[in-house]
Amino acid sequence: MERKVGRRTAQILASAALVGVLGAAGAAPGQGQKPPAAPAKSAAPVPAKSAHLASWNPDRNAYFGDLHVHTMLSFDAYIFNVRATPDDAYRFARGEAIGHANGMNIRLAGGPLDFTAVTDHSEYMGAMREANDPSRPLHNSPLVQGLFSPDPAAISAAFNKIVGLSQANQMPKDFSAPDVAGRAWKEVQEAAARNNDPGRFTTFVAYEYTSAPDGRNLHRNVIFRTPKVPELPYTALVSSDPENLWKTMDQWRAKGIDVLAIPHNSNGSDGLMFETTRRDGTPMDKAYAELRMRNEPLVEITQIKGTSEVHPSLAPNDEWANFEIMERYIGSNKQVTKFHGSYVREALKDGILMREQKGFNPFKMGFIGSSDTHNAAPGSVEERNYFSKVGRSDGTAAQRGSVPPGGAKTWPAVVPDSNQALAPFQAWGASGLAGVWAEENSREAIFAALRRKETFATSGPRIRVRFFAGYDFPDDLAKRADLVKTAYAKGVPMGGDLRPSAGKAPKFLIWGLRDPNSGYLQRAQIVKGWVENGKAREQVFDVACSDKLALNKTTWRCPDNGAGVNLATCEPDRFKGDVELRTLWTDPTFKPKQRAFYYVRILENPSCRWSTWDALRNGTPPNPTLAKTIMERAWSSPIWYEPTA
Repeated sequence: MERKVGRRTAQILASAALVGVLGAAGAAPGQGQKPPAAPAKSAAPVPAKSAHLASWNPDRNAYFGDLHVHTMLSFDAYIFNVRATPDDAYRFARGEAIGHANGMNIRLAGGPLDFTAVTDHSEYMGAMREANDPSRPLHNSPLVQGLFSPDPAAISAAFNKIVGLSQANQMPKDFSAPDVAGRAWKEVQEAAARNNDPGRFTTFVAYEYTSAPDGRNLHRNVIFRTPKVPELPYTALVSSDPENLWKTMDQWRAKGIDVLAIPHNSNGSDGLMFETTRRDGTPMDKAYAELRMRNEPLVEITQIKGTSEVHPSLAPNDEWANFEIMERYIGSNKQVTKFHGSYVREALKDGILMREQKGFNPFKMGFIGSSDTHNAAPGSVEERNYFSKVGRSDGTAAQRGSVPPGGAKTWPAVVPDSNQALAPFQAWGASGLAGVWAEENSREAIFAALRRKETFATSGPRIRVRFFAGYDFPDDLAKRADLVKTAYAKGVPMGGDLRPSAGKAPKFLIWGLRDPNSGYLQRAQIVKGWVENGKAREQVFDVACSDKLALNKTTWRCPDNGAGVNLATCEPDRFKGDVELRTLWTDPTFKPKQRAFYYVRILENPSCRWSTWDALRNGTPPNPTLAKTIMERAWSSPIWYEPTA
């Protein structure tokens, strides 16, 4: 409303000024009067339009969005019987209802998003739609036979067939023809242009680069700052090595095409996403690290196909590490065996160790979450309103194994949790969202926030997280009304570097605010990684407790606040937890010469997982092999303490 009033006021003022100018120039002189010998004095010029929107806030606003969305233009979504378009995806993000592949209507329960990017797979973009169109040449390909069945079993077979042919480099070339991809790419751009509404809703032209050598996930979402984009996307069919994507992005940038890439599902990379050598096995160097960080400043830390923050085996002292862990390859039931190199926290530790020993850090990444929906449904990561990810394949509770098989009302003595067809769907979580701190809701401001890593991730709820570090914060900063303005003036926000200051220990400002449509907050934590005696180490500190509970500064843990969930109704405890958590914290283990990173993790009270909601609606017990509750959460991007230049 504020922006509407501001714009309307500006229009009225401009119109009045224009009428004044026209009146002075065109009015006939009165009877008996002579025209002036000199031109009348010009009216005052209309002030130039501000470069900012009316909602501009120098202290920055929190905006929530989804930068990982697939529509019918993605080969797999089309095979899954999804027929929703990029325009449909943007309508859904803005709060409208759209159709699901199963025939039902779907809609966000938690309100519209602030920004969205449609990121259809660049590989075979638009090809399946054309293959299903009798008027297009692709329809005559022998490969088309059986690709577009409504039967979930046939859908799975068709998907596996295409993936297998692609990995073997045996897909017919017609499916990646420039004219086919070009028509779809034009549609992506036009939909983004139609739906971009500065101040209310921001769209980005984008796509997914889908590299998967030997089935190991190296996918990236490629996001463009402006409508100026290349003629065609760079695809993994040209090269599966992301280094070649980054070099191409450098070439685009040299032509005025600003762009960044965001890797996702490192949990499915089997150690490949954050390996400590280049893809060809040669050592990394400073030029490689700079190339990677220039093009890839962020990582998608959580999404439907699992959370990639940390694996329990890598962090045995982190009681909350086992959150929506998926241990299979993406798109298959092959087990991941290499967790080091697959999870973000370990990559951050490897990065600061390499910086200490070799002088460069290739893993200096900020955090976002996004959904990876293949239903053209951005932000569809609400536990109670969950309809999963891949169209006709998992759109019902029975298809994802959250209710007893065969319509039974109880679970059998031996639950079929080893059913390989259901296992991936059961491991999926209703996650996540991207959060940014930006001055206004526009492409320029949000992209700038992504670039400087002033971003945060959530597992779905719209939890707001602030995180700053500085040396001169006043002791009462967390209680002050001007805490944000002071924190910007005297410190660095999430995503930034903190330099040493005459041996002082930094202070950290942590602020979490609950989503009013979700649970209450239980605790705020700082995750620290540092280098000591040539090794990277980590520790999780609770720094703020809910319910006025006293923090134990020996163990750095809050007491359990006793919050629970009634599994018969999924009603959470309404009288435990806090609306917000604020604190100013000093690291008791800080050493001025020790390189380190810090990030915030905010935890909600327990709440029902999507699978328990499915069972509740079905009138049956929850699947005993699945977690009944979860603790929704949010993560800030890190702040790096850099003891040397």
